[in-house]
Amino acid sequence: MPHYNLAFLGFGNVGKALAELLLRKAADIETKRGVTFRVTGIATGSRGSAINPNGIDLRNALERVKNNQRLEELNLRSATCNDSLEFIQTCNADVLFETIPVNYESGQPAIDYIRAALEMGMHVTTANKGPVVHGYHELTALAKAKGRKFYFESAVMDGAPVFGLFRETLPAANLTALRGVLNSTTNLLLSRMEDGESFEDAVAYAQSIGIAETDPSGDVDGWDVAIKVCALVSVMMGVPLKPHDVDRTGIGGISLEDVAQAKAEGKRWKLVCEAVREQNQVRARVAPQKVGVESPLFGVMGTTSIVEFESDVLGKLSLIEADPGPHTTAYGLLADFLNAVA
Repeated sequence: MPHYNLAFLGFGNVGKALAELLLRKAADIETKRGVTFRVTGIATGSRGSAINPNGIDLRNALERVKNNQRLEELNLRSATCNDSLEFIQTCNADVLFETIPVNYESGQPAIDYIRAALEMGMHVTTANKGPVVHGYHELTALAKAKGRKFYFESAVMDGAPVFGLFRETLPAANLTALRGVLNSTTNLLLSRMEDGESFEDAVAYAQSIGIAETDPSGDVDGWDVAIKVCALVSVMMGVPLKPHDVDRTGIGGISLEDVAQAKAEGKRWKLVCEAVREQNQVRARVAPQKVGVESPLFGVMGTTSIVEFESDVLGKLSLIEADPGPHTTAYGLLADFLNAVA
């Protein structure tokens, strides 16, 4: 029975949700997939790191992080590291889960970390959009050369099988266009504004439930959506696209009066992303749009997301994910792990 050592680079909300999912699914995975595993390394941003080739007690690690304790006590006595690259080199893993914060501008340092893991013969699965946009072709080629996989299902729409849909189930399909609502925060803000709540109060609510960051500009200004579009286009259309290539407008200019006027017209404001293939190039745009009931985007409320694909074989095909969270992102990472070692 195949056995794999796993390592976590990043142990925030998504990493912790993945640890809990692995604990819950371990027996299922062994019975149905014939795979066993243990965690040999965990590196956090603020609680230190732990490396133990004999296996780390995940429940203990989760409890320590929950109680604001450091992880060093879970180390094997001889296993220490001073930075993330050293962690990758010494964690003795077969699979690396990478979930550090995204860098929209360059994808670093995640690209360097993923490259190092692949060079050492690890499969890598990431929830990070940066390496997909800025390093997809290089990292995929390196993974192939090493006989390993570089997967990233959780980079867009959390655990929904967006990339796997085209990679595994739509052979010879050529994506010609996509359109969707892919930012949960702005969709929640606009939904609450439709109910009469001010923009500021809607942001405060989103922050209170952990959907919006302390600085929500990455969502509100459209950067998060732009980098997601770039990831989809780079991977599924084969055209390298960077965030500055996307015509981008956020929702900061949408007022309560605008939302009320749209509602009176039987329409809703959505932060819509679009990408259309034009010969050998792709035109991409992120901007607020009013949509009517005839659009599949109209009924997508709150934190729910949708993407509509157009291809040369199936016409239009939509994928919807309702109320995502760290648990759904964690599932995407787990699915990538199992698909990588299949």
